[in-house]
Amino acid sequence: MIKPSLLLLSACMAFALTAPAGAVELKTDDTDAVRSGKSIYKSHCAACHGRSLKGQRNWQVRGPDGKLPAPPHDKSGHTWHHPAKVLFDLVKRGPKAMIGPDYQTNMPGYEGILSDDEIIAVLSYIKSTWPADIRRRHDGIERQHHK
Repeated sequence: MIKPSLLLLSACMAFALTAPAGAVELKTDDTDAVRSGKSIYKSHCAACHGRSLKGQRNWQVRGPDGKLPAPPHDKSGHTWHHPAKVLFDLVKRGPKAMIGPDYQTNMPGYEGILSDDEIIAVLSYIKSTWPADIRRRHDGIERQHHK
């Protein structure tokens, strides 16, 4: 049986192959963007994904409501496995828009709530917290995505 988290990963990767063109550049070296992203993350994301980006317990196992708990955004999660464009679209449009209307999730899309720059700031903050080796691996994923 396929784990729900693998299904989500597969769906996101399929979306990555069909996502509209246009690079999303994260600003991990921009201290203002990272600081702003941290503040926005605390206001809009931390309630589910945790103040320290650790996600909810048993995040790979659907709850009684059929929904997956919020995944971690630290190195233990799968966030860094996705190109920035996929992450951006996931935050902006929400999982249901990317995977399908029947996908069970508590995560909304943030279009109309956060600006594109704010979404990029949040993703920049998240990436800035990853260890150097994970950031390099994510950079490699970015290079592959832009080929």
